[in-house]
Amino acid sequence: MDVLSAMTQQLGPVLAVLGAALAVGFAGSGSAWGIGLANEAAAGIMTEDPKKFGYALVLLALPGTQGIYGLLVAVLALQNAGLLGGGELCGLWKGLGIGLSCLPIAIVGFYSAIWQGKSSAASILMISKRPEEIGKAVILPAMCETYAVFGLLVSILMLTGIGKF
Repeated sequence: MDVLSAMTQQLGPVLAVLGAALAVGFAGSGSAWGIGLANEAAAGIMTEDPKKFGYALVLLALPGTQGIYGLLVAVLALQNAGLLGGGELCGLWKGLGIGLSCLPIAIVGFYSAIWQGKSSAASILMISKRPEEIGKAVILPAMCETYAVFGLLVSILMLTGIGKF
C-alpha cells in the first residue's frame, strides 16, 4: 500500500471525527455562553428575592439543550463512521459527508444558544417584576429553540442519508 492509498483510507474517519468535534465544540460552547448570560440575570434577581430561583432555573436550562443536540449528532457521526460499535471504517467520501453533516447543528446550535441565553436573561428580568408571567417568559426563549431543532433535524437527516451510499 502506498502512502497516498493509506492517507485516503484514514482521511475519511478523520473528517468524521472533525465533524463530531465541531458539533460538540460549537453547540456546547454556545450553550455555555447562553447559560452564562442567563446566569448573570438570575444572580441579579436572586440577590433581591431568593425565592425566584425556581422560576429562573427553568429559564437557565433552556440554552443548554443545544449542547445536548451537538453531543447526540457527534455520537451518531462517530457511529456512522464505524468508530463506535466496531463497524467497518468509512471511506474518504463518506467521511467527508459525515463531517459536513455535523455543520448544521454546530453552527445553528452555537448561535441559537447564545441568543436563547440573551432571551432567557430578558425573561428572567421580566419575572423579577411580574412572576405571574412565567408562562410567557418561558415561551420567548423557546422560540430560539425552534432553530436549534431545525439544525438537529437536518444533521440527523443528512447522517441518515449518508448511510445509504
